[in-house]
Amino acid sequence: MLELPKGTRDFSVQDKVLREKIINLIKKQCELYGFNPIETPVIEKYNTLAAKFAAGEESDALKEIFKLTDNGKRELGLRFDLTVPFSRFFAMNKGLKIPFKKYQTGEVFRDGPIKTGRYREFTQFDPDIIGVKSVLADAEILSLGDSVFKKTNFNYYFEFNNRKIIDGVLTESKLNSTKWGSFTVSLDKMKKIGKSGVKKELLEKGFENETIDFCLKFLSKEEDNETTLTKLSVLKSKQAVEGLTEIKKIISYLNSFGVISGIFEPALARGLAYYTGPIWEFFLKDSIITSSVAGGGRYDELIGNYLGTNEIIPATGMSFGIETIIEAHKAVNANIKKSVVDLYIIPIKCKEKSLDILQKIREFDIKSDIDLLDRNLSNNLKYANSYGIPFVLIIGEKELKRNKYLLKNMQTGEEKLIELQEIKQFVFSQTV
Repeated sequence: MLELPKGTRDFSVQDKVLREKIINLIKKQCELYGFNPIETPVIEKYNTLAAKFAAGEESDALKEIFKLTDNGKRELGLRFDLTVPFSRFFAMNKGLKIPFKKYQTGEVFRDGPIKTGRYREFTQFDPDIIGVKSVLADAEILSLGDSVFKKTNFNYYFEFNNRKIIDGVLTESKLNSTKWGSFTVSLDKMKKIGKSGVKKELLEKGFENETIDFCLKFLSKEEDNETTLTKLSVLKSKQAVEGLTEIKKIISYLNSFGVISGIFEPALARGLAYYTGPIWEFFLKDSIITSSVAGGGRYDELIGNYLGTNEIIPATGMSFGIETIIEAHKAVNANIKKSVVDLYIIPIKCKEKSLDILQKIREFDIKSDIDLLDRNLSNNLKYANSYGIPFVLIIGEKELKRNKYLLKNMQTGEEKLIELQEIKQFVFSQTV
């Protein structure tokens, strides 16, 4: 029996066209913000992926690594995200000038549970900035994310926090630092299971009731950002004070960028161990996708750890979840293109003469195709319609003599006689 491995998919033309559209949209925005592309291997050494300073011993990502062994008995693994491979890349390329702004897209793998928008092989798209200590870099990443979701026309918002605030609260609670990772993993479930659910899980883990209540008192948001900040302002630990100062600066920078969709959420932790400062997640409103569709944060220690120097190398970035964005898009958009073709030529008993016109249209950079099977007009129109091709160009002997061709808009049914030189401007204006 022919079967796909669980958690993987084939992509039809329609699926692939939509994926490329989303990826190209993010790529365009990244390049607009000055980010450049890189690429790293899908396969990494297992100890690179499993380093305790990377995903973290308590994280689901570590437990879900696909492990491999090559013919030399070397332990390998499929990458579970793009941040860890990128940090390894930067550590191995010491001559890179900073600030270093890059983006990378590719498949990542996690042997975990499957649900809508979550698979075992999936695509991420990550922009990162290396070498900038100021949280202006974090604000720019958030501004980039905001610009992407504006282009998708989704109703969205993002939540942001600072891991220093969480560490500060845990410090003031007198909780042993060896237990911070376990506490943070449970705290990060606040959105899914609520405050009572988090408390129940922490009690089951053996945390003391007094410690839990102290931490959750501060790590729960209020009705607005200002009130939440005011509540946290009584904290005295160095981490908390630094974290709050950075949050206020980020809010100020976001205002300068014209970004107003952020919610300060002190319970947001993001489960991976490498985060050291500001963190964030984007969500869609009124969508079948309830999990985050993008997220990231600052990881100033990760690259230095890979170098073995414990050097602080400022780094911040985010990851767009391509799968979740696509699932959300498909749920609200019935008319998804099933072909990249923008113009389909139907020759009426003049195929060879039409080939010259086809080539000229392709020189206009219009994605175009032509009937190869000598079908009649009706069947050709059905074919173009079945693939969602927006325009057809009908060419017969009369049209050839007049140097004007019948352009049909397949969505509106409108027909127009048009000269060859007009086609480029008309088609581009309707399809962009």
